[in-house]
Amino acid sequence: MNVASFPPSRPMASRLFARASLLLLLVLASLPAAAQVRAWLDRDRIAMGETVTLNIESTAATTSTEPDYAPLLTDFFVSGRTSRREFVMSGGRSTIRTLYAIALRPKRDGVITVPALRVGSLQTQPIPLTVAPSAAPPPTRTEDVFIESEADDPDPYVQQSVGWVVRLYSATPLISGQLDQEAPEGASLQRVGDDAQYQRDIGGRRYHVVERRFLLVPERSGVLTVPPARFEGRGAGGFFDDLLGGRGGALQAQGAPRKLDVQPAPANAPQPWLPLQNLTLRYQSTPQELRVGSAATVTVEAVADGATAAQMPELQLPPIDGVQVFAEPVQADERFVDGRPRVKLTRRFSLVPAREGGAQLAGLQLRWWDVRDGVAQTSSLPPLSWTVLPGTTTGASPAPATPSTSVPGDVAATGPGERDARFADLGGANKAWVLAALLFAALWLFTLVWGLHRGDAAKIATKSQGDAPSTPPSGHVDLKRLIDRGDLGDVADALCALAHPPARDLDEVRARLDDADQRDAVDELQRARWGGGSAITARERLRRAFAKGPSWRSIPARTVSPLPPLYP
Repeated sequence: MNVASFPPSRPMASRLFARASLLLLLVLASLPAAAQVRAWLDRDRIAMGETVTLNIESTAATTSTEPDYAPLLTDFFVSGRTSRREFVMSGGRSTIRTLYAIALRPKRDGVITVPALRVGSLQTQPIPLTVAPSAAPPPTRTEDVFIESEADDPDPYVQQSVGWVVRLYSATPLISGQLDQEAPEGASLQRVGDDAQYQRDIGGRRYHVVERRFLLVPERSGVLTVPPARFEGRGAGGFFDDLLGGRGGALQAQGAPRKLDVQPAPANAPQPWLPLQNLTLRYQSTPQELRVGSAATVTVEAVADGATAAQMPELQLPPIDGVQVFAEPVQADERFVDGRPRVKLTRRFSLVPAREGGAQLAGLQLRWWDVRDGVAQTSSLPPLSWTVLPGTTTGASPAPATPSTSVPGDVAATGPGERDARFADLGGANKAWVLAALLFAALWLFTLVWGLHRGDAAKIATKSQGDAPSTPPSGHVDLKRLIDRGDLGDVADALCALAHPPARDLDEVRARLDDADQRDAVDELQRARWGGGSAITARERLRRAFAKGPSWRSIPARTVSPLPPLYP
């Protein structure tokens, strides 16, 4: 008798199946992701005579050749080719990533398209680049290092977002250095984005330019003096400098102070005060129909030129009669374009009708102040209307069972004994899957018990540490940053967390504050969140009142009663 001709037993088959499944999962997890390639520019707008860096990232592990740069020679001068390869582990998968960088100097002005480049068997996407005509020739500079600073608007309005740019020019290669820009008195200054680096010809000399961008927000009207930017560093000194004990490559430069004439908010300006360069609204998606009890999605997009996400009012649809509206969190995409901030806000709304009939959505409107023309503007969306259809019926009685529709195969035509036998055989065939499910459930239960045990231990340790006197944990909450850039709800949560012990809500925070100005600022925050107040005014009040941190009232310590508790 040939023993090998018999099939393995069911337990052995289950073990073999489980091992094969585990091996398959391990193999799939170790496989690299599909190769991809992408390209981007460090800037999308430059002036004639400047350079821009084209970056190309490839995840093809077998790609050893550089991209084909030949299509670039038609419209660009090419220089400074570099490459770097790195190994990355993410989600249990290994990826070899190669980054190529090349400097491009346009041969003409206008809108130039960086053509698609081939990297092995892959190809990048074309990228548009705006090249502005060269302005009047700059004055001849003799310094090896100098600094220029400028604002995108020399006479901005109060609380207007101003793009402040500092450029460091160096005719010699820099080894190290530090570029500093102090914040002016009466305004907030925040660095945004990464430094841009490019080349520029000035007076017949080739300079390497480091461009650093800031967001400047004046807090009061009048003359605003911006301190000069300063640089200290070291360059690549020559041979004779080191031999004769010269400067040894030490470099320093200081810019000139600049003054801005900040204008007050006009008396006829819309409230809340929102100074912008431009504001556009549009529907990204709208439903074709509405049904009772079913959710439909409306997506609204707002693009503001000259503001950050923290300065923008909340995107909220007007109420719809007979329709419930559920809003998702706002998605913000902030950029720095033409020397000033630009934000794109996207928000999705779910519409759930409660009855049949007509539904009307009034157009969303946002009022703002045009800083270029000095007039009030209103951006709006067109109204929408639907006829709400009846909802789908889910409780209808099922159709009569027939052998061809209700039961698969010929099970309905068999007797009770044969049906039981078939189902019993089906369960045996799926026994391996049942065992695997039970194994995963046991592992999950073990992980849950272990996690709860660690959580209890952590709570006990925290409680034991909390018995000792400590100071309020204010270090983990950057209140000033939240007031300037965060959501108003985050500011409220931060104020509650700064209290010691933490407060339940803003009402308790207000009751425990000792400073009247801080209590008034909390009231203004509440009105901005729920009462239709101005978010910009609330941020200004909070910024002034909490400049030195919250001032809390002293809470008397509880006296311990000498009597035993009434109930054990």
